Amino acid sequence: METKKSPAPFTRFAKWTARAAGRPNAFALAVLVLIVWAITGPLFQFSDTWQLVINTGTTIVTFLMVFLIQNTQNRDSTALHVKIDELIRANRSAHNALLDLEELEEKDLDKLRDDYEALAEKARVTLHRRKTAKTPTAKRKG
Repeated sequence: METKKSPAPFTRFAKWTARAAGRPNAFALAVLVLIVWAITGPLFQFSDTWQLVINTGTTIVTFLMVFLIQNTQNRDSTALHVKIDELIRANRSAHNALLDLEELEEKDLDKLRDDYEALAEKARVTLHRRKTAKTPTAKRKG
């Protein structure tokens, strides 16, 4: 196994930004910016420039955040897939054919999902039968 190495600068930046953007202080800052913008409306007679400032600012921030969040999401998803693949591989009763499913075509994934949904339904029916078989019947008066 490789030793843990320092992440690339963009990875560090993306992780830091994603964590910072998800904190209450980031939300409070965004609300504060909107409040200041709204309060300054009368000062600038609600001009087109005044509106353009908030529209441009939010568009730029949103545009950049989409890429940073997607980078973080991709990395997290890949790590999760590797961890799940290892659990499948290590479990003798698991099917190794399930490794790397994210590489399959949509129709193949749909078929596998349908197969597992059928197994789940069969298991629920069996469980329900066991529960009803163990439930004592009400005593009849008579």
